[in-house]
Amino acid sequence: MSNLTEVAALFLKLGFTAFGGPAAHVGIMHDEVVVRRKWLTDEEFLDLLGATNLIPGPNSTEMAIHIGYRRAGWLGLLAGGFGFIAPATLMVLVLAWLYVQYGTTPQLEWLMYGIKPVVIAIIAQALWTLGRKAFKTKLALIAGIMVFVLYFLGFNEIALLFAGGFIVMLIANMQRLRSIQPAVFIPFGGAILTQAGIPFSLSTLFLTFLKIGSVLYGSGYVLLAFLRNDFVLRLGWLTDQQLIDAIAIGQITPGPLFTAATFIGYLLGGTPGALLATLGIFLPSFIFVLISNPLISKIRNSVWMSSLLDGVNASSLGLMAAVTFQLAFSSLTDFPTALIAIVSLILLLRYKINSTWLIAGGALTGLMLSTIR
Repeated sequence: MSNLTEVAALFLKLGFTAFGGPAAHVGIMHDEVVVRRKWLTDEEFLDLLGATNLIPGPNSTEMAIHIGYRRAGWLGLLAGGFGFIAPATLMVLVLAWLYVQYGTTPQLEWLMYGIKPVVIAIIAQALWTLGRKAFKTKLALIAGIMVFVLYFLGFNEIALLFAGGFIVMLIANMQRLRSIQPAVFIPFGGAILTQAGIPFSLSTLFLTFLKIGSVLYGSGYVLLAFLRNDFVLRLGWLTDQQLIDAIAIGQITPGPLFTAATFIGYLLGGTPGALLATLGIFLPSFIFVLISNPLISKIRNSVWMSSLLDGVNASSLGLMAAVTFQLAFSSLTDFPTALIAIVSLILLLRYKINSTWLIAGGALTGLMLSTIR
């Protein structure tokens, strides 16, 4: 079996079976390519993992692309990435069709009634876990809090993300600077909420997801902030309810959470919209990996890039917290939903229950409640 065939077979298998989110995906990949197949050493695997944190995009997908590139060149890059993405995309496409056909039926409404609070708990758990790693310094914590506050004042999420990263980088490396040009910060100062209600077009859909895939750092759950700002507030194409439904669908399928883009694309533009949205959000990852893979050793040793990454990660969590706070109001609408969220959060933090089982439990709870009411 050739290296290319091995890469395609492995990541196609993982695309159908890798549940549990980015951290779980990375653990599975480590077991497959370091422990079992010995394609990489632990040190090489860690270098690739570090590189994914320095470029935008979904970390576990980029790990698949990196590993494929290392094992089988640029064809391996394509095989690893598409193998990992395609199964989830197809599953989400089917679920999106079912949602459009039956999403207003009482049964599916009650199903989502139980799932949405679990999704909020999953995001809150991710915030807690990632926050303990991201807020390593007081400076990073302050950056995260400031981004949280400024988001509610209407500042652009991309501006906040990069402003937080650059400010932390500059302050952390203050002694290395001879002078600071105030003009550097001018592009990040504007508030942005444009008027909602822009007419739908496939080109705008594609370019919006291409932009998101090109600038999104941090956990896949930070995607919430970008999706809400663009599709709910700026364009007016989605409601908060549809957004949380998209995240829920992305969560219950294996593979990357970014396939929520497939769901949104289908809701807005049918199958062409789904395919264009998926291409737009994942295309930058392939390009960034192709460019960054040969530079990994230099990136890893850069003091400036390291501090920039700290700031971007802290800012990402600030955005993630702000949007989770907002979405909780549309999902936790009564005592049962609040209780489902609290119980789910306890099970996640205390007992490390797999999120897929919790979502199944939330769906079952919603259906049971539908028979009572």
